Amino acid sequence: MRSVAVYALLLALGALDAAGYSLIAPVLPGLAARTGAGATAMGLLVAMFPLGMVAGFAVGGAVVQRSSPARLLLMGLLLVAAGSLGFVFGSDLAAFTVSRLVMGLGSGCLWLGITFATLAAWPGQEYLCMSRIYAAYSAGGLLGPLLGAVHGVRGPFVAYLALVVLAVVPVATLRLPSAVGAFTTDRHAVRSPGFLAAAASIAFAVMALGTLEGVLPLHFGTKLRQSQIGVLYAATSVLVVVAGAVAARWQPRKVMLGSTVPVAVGFAVAGASSAVPLWIAALAVAGVGIGLANTGATGILLDAVPAQRIVTAMVLWSQIGILGYLVAPLLGGPTADAFGYGAVAAVVALTAAALTVMLARPGRA
Repeated sequence: MRSVAVYALLLALGALDAAGYSLIAPVLPGLAARTGAGATAMGLLVAMFPLGMVAGFAVGGAVVQRSSPARLLLMGLLLVAAGSLGFVFGSDLAAFTVSRLVMGLGSGCLWLGITFATLAAWPGQEYLCMSRIYAAYSAGGLLGPLLGAVHGVRGPFVAYLALVVLAVVPVATLRLPSAVGAFTTDRHAVRSPGFLAAAASIAFAVMALGTLEGVLPLHFGTKLRQSQIGVLYAATSVLVVVAGAVAARWQPRKVMLGSTVPVAVGFAVAGASSAVPLWIAALAVAGVGIGLANTGATGILLDAVPAQRIVTAMVLWSQIGILGYLVAPLLGGPTADAFGYGAVAAVVALTAAALTVMLARPGRA
C-alpha cells in the first residue's frame, strides 16, 4: 500500500509540474495585451521556462547522486512557488520573464526527482512506469489550460500556487530510500547511436509541444477567448494522455516513427486554417502524435542506456529535449510574425521528416 501511495504521489507531482508550463498558453493573449508585446516578445517569455529547466536538470543530476530524490522534489516545489508569486505580484514584462525562469528551474528539479524516484523504486518496469509518468504529465497538460482559463493574468497563477503549496506537505514528509550510489554515470553511453536517436526523438516531441503552447495560442486568440483556448487545450491533453499510455504496449522505435505523421498533419491544418472546427480537429490529431512521441522517445532512451548508469544520459537527454521547447517559441514567434502560422507548421513538418530519416537508418534505435 505504501508503494501505491508513493507512486500516486509521483504521478500527482508529474501532473502538477506539467500544469506549471501548460497554463501559460491561455494566458498569453492577456499578457500580450497587458504588456503591449508581440509574438516575438511572448515567445521569449515562454522560452524562459525551458531555459530555467535546463539549469534545473544540471542541479538535479548533481543532487540525486548525493542525496534523496525526495529532497530534490521539495527543492523543486519551493522554486516553482517562488516563481508563481512573481506572476501574482508582478506588473511588467521583466518581472514576468524572471518569474518564468525561476519556475522553469524548479520544474527541472521536479522532473529529475520524479524520474529517479520511479527508476529506483520499480526496477525492471522502467518503460511501463515511465510511460505512466508521461501520461501523468500529459494529464497536467489538461489541468494547466483549465487553470489558465481563469480570468486575467494573476488568477491562473494564484490557483496554481495554491496547488503547489498543498503538494509541499506530503513531499516534506516523504521518506524515500537514499539514492546515493543507486545511480552512476556512463559518459560513453551518450555517444551511442541509440542515445542519439533518443535525443533527436525527445527534441522533436518537446518542440512540437512548445509550438503548440508557445506559438499557436496567439493564432487561436484571433477568434477564441481565453477560456475557450483553455478548454481546447484541455481537450487536446486528454488525447495526449491516452495516446501516451497506450503507446507503452508497442516497440518504441515504431511508436516514434508513427508519431511524426499526426504531428506534421495536425500542425499543418492548424497553421493554415482560420476556422475553429478545423482547429479542433487539427489539435486532436496533433495531440495523439505528441502523446506517441513522448512515450516512444522515453522507450528508445531506456533501451539504449541501462537504468543504473543513466544519470548523465538522463540529464543530457532531458536538456536536449527541453531545448526543443526553448527553440519552438524562439523560432516560431518570429516566423509567425514574418510569414504567418502556416510557415510555423512547415518548420514542424520538416523536423518530422528529418527525424524519420534518422530513425530509418540502421542501428539508430
